[in-house]
Amino acid sequence: MAHQPRKPPEPRVPPASLDAASAVLVAQAMQALAAPSRLLILVRLRREPCSVTRLAADTGMEQSAISHQLRMLRHLGLVAATRDGRSTIYALYDDHVARLLDEAVYHGEHMRLGLREGAPRQDAAEATA
Repeated sequence: MAHQPRKPPEPRVPPASLDAASAVLVAQAMQALAAPSRLLILVRLRREPCSVTRLAADTGMEQSAISHQLRMLRHLGLVAATRDGRSTIYALYDDHVARLLDEAVYHGEHMRLGLREGAPRQDAAEATA
């Protein structure tokens, strides 16, 4: 995945505040992003909703593993399911999940490339030295 330029920042949002009970919920959601298999599922669902069969084919995972991970993601409020005849279609729960996922992926890409917001790129700094 190539690093994409960021969109201009949205109007300044005040920093989040958090109480102890909410911190538990946020930590659980963040833990869901800590497993590569769940990230693959979420990224695939970010493109479009689909069934377990399609998720398995697109991620290379077994259907039983997909179903297990989807149960956890549904429990944490990251994924929603709707019936379509005899099959169930899964999608990201809402736009907040999409933005959270995007930011996590962008951050991972920054870490992989050794970039920091507002900091010069390492190869550019070495070229001027």
